[in-house]
Amino acid sequence: MNYLSIEKLTKSYGEKLLFDQITFGIEKGQKTALIAKNGTGKSTLLNIIAGLEIPDSGVVVARNDITISYLPQIDSFTNDYSVIDTIFDSQLPAIQAIKEYETCLMMMEKEHSQEVNRRMEKAIETLDRLNAWDIESRAKEILSRFGINNIFQNIGELSGGQRKKASLAKTLIEETNLLILDEPTNHLDIDMIEWLEEYLSTSNTTLLMVTHDRYFLDKVCNNIIELENTQLHQYKGKYDYYLEKKAERLTNEAAEHEKIKQLYEKELQWVHTSPQARTTKAKARINSFENLKEEASQKSAQKQEAFKVQTERLGNKILEIDNIDFAYGDNVLLDDFSYIFKKGEKCGIVGKNGTGKSTFLKLIMRELKPDAGKITSGLTIKFGYFSQDGLEVKGNKRIIDLVKEYSEMIRTEGGNFIGASQFLNHFGFKFEQQYTYYDDLSGGEKRKLHLLITLLQNPNFLILDEPTNDFDIDTLNLLEDFLTHYKGCLLIVSHDRWFMDKLVDHLFVFEGNGKVKDHYGNYTEFRIEKDKAFRLQKKIEKASRPVEEKMPEKAVKSTKLTYKEKKELEELEASIPALEAEKLEIEEKLSSGLEDVMRLTAITQRYQIVIDMLEEQSMKWLELSEKTIND
Repeated sequence: MNYLSIEKLTKSYGEKLLFDQITFGIEKGQKTALIAKNGTGKSTLLNIIAGLEIPDSGVVVARNDITISYLPQIDSFTNDYSVIDTIFDSQLPAIQAIKEYETCLMMMEKEHSQEVNRRMEKAIETLDRLNAWDIESRAKEILSRFGINNIFQNIGELSGGQRKKASLAKTLIEETNLLILDEPTNHLDIDMIEWLEEYLSTSNTTLLMVTHDRYFLDKVCNNIIELENTQLHQYKGKYDYYLEKKAERLTNEAAEHEKIKQLYEKELQWVHTSPQARTTKAKARINSFENLKEEASQKSAQKQEAFKVQTERLGNKILEIDNIDFAYGDNVLLDDFSYIFKKGEKCGIVGKNGTGKSTFLKLIMRELKPDAGKITSGLTIKFGYFSQDGLEVKGNKRIIDLVKEYSEMIRTEGGNFIGASQFLNHFGFKFEQQYTYYDDLSGGEKRKLHLLITLLQNPNFLILDEPTNDFDIDTLNLLEDFLTHYKGCLLIVSHDRWFMDKLVDHLFVFEGNGKVKDHYGNYTEFRIEKDKAFRLQKKIEKASRPVEEKMPEKAVKSTKLTYKEKKELEELEASIPALEAEKLEIEEKLSSGLEDVMRLTAITQRYQIVIDMLEEQSMKWLELSEKTIND
């Protein structure tokens, strides 16, 4: 079933053509990633599909019976609105019912009046009638996952990262047929990205998404469309399939381009040697030659070779961190941390937001002073520090002039030198763009320029704080190539797992409360080890329960059980203990006497549902267990 059709869509800004007569469709259940270089029209295309911009020509047609939710890169929230008014700003009856229910809960914490009780009773009735309790539970889970606890706080009081989470929560809570997301992983830590990844990959929602996170893209999407040179190329598969088929396409295009060049040279020779032709046939050949000339002048796409730079010599002493402590008030970020860096070491730093990752880098760069302990760097160390704070620029300067203030040349591994202009061109700042003024650059372009200036200064110890934010996939691949061949020390904070897996072989895992785990291996290896430890801990906890709390011992599974029955038995063995725990929790609430009448009504209703589910599932468990015993 086709949900969305885009027919011959064209859009340009001034003389810049973004896309030209592109056509594609989104089928029900399809999860599609849109990828392209920065500045080529990804967000513009999503805005047109969402109805926020108008194309120059072409049409966007969506089925009349579907709903669409859109997460833009930049929200349009009203700052003096509360979080609850913003997140539940939808005319869908179920969403309005949830908003009213949450409002009543807040009011009942402050006062107990007949009016409030009546509102709560009506809100519960509405949720029951609309069968919206599942949506309410999903809303609670999403808000909890994103750390949005005070839903009555003003949006204007939130940080940029918190606003992004609120925007994403609003988009996910709405029941929708087609979800459109523009860079959903920006400003999220790895744990939250992995939760979102699981949520989207297992949901039935149809998805169109722009992302530069290749691990996320590969896990979630089964279809990729690439916008390149104003045209669209479609790949029905995951990221590795896209890479394979794109390489084939570029090879074919290069071969075709070579044929056109050869034909052009042959026709050029004819034009030069032939007398001025007046026949219709000759004129047609000259017109054909002019078209051929235009095709031959177009550059074929070629894979760029990585720059291998010559870093400054590293001495025996690199960087020593001795028993440092650091805290902001009661928030302990580092507690007695020590480490000695070795030559050529490439380390990654991961952890939840707020655990001290960026603070650690600032301590190394002496922008902050530790509360205890010391940090000592070797005499030969030349740091290159890319921070999230951005580049300090005095006055509005052209890109090339700004770059030359830091370095005009960079030395390659072979002992040669390349100019700063050539280096910028390699990473996407084309020669003509280098005369653009700094203030005219986008936020992403300013970040990329800051990073390139850091690399140009030829440091032998690179410290990079979230270097992948706002970069397109082509730029990320170029940066990875550069850093793979980099001979100095590397210390990276990043939530991009693909990037980390390719570059680092050692992790500092910031766990909170000042604890930092030292893990030798890349992120995927760390995640596998973490999952194994989690499963082992669950087994230990299950084995250590008192005998009366354990479920009856199960016999060896019989061949009488079908595969479906075996799976059902396993699911029951997981769900029954969870229901038992919920039953105990509800009984404690009911016996506490702290709940008001309206809240008790809702709790009692849930208690009856849990009892019924327990009875039904226990009977089924006994039935399946008897099969294994009787075998």
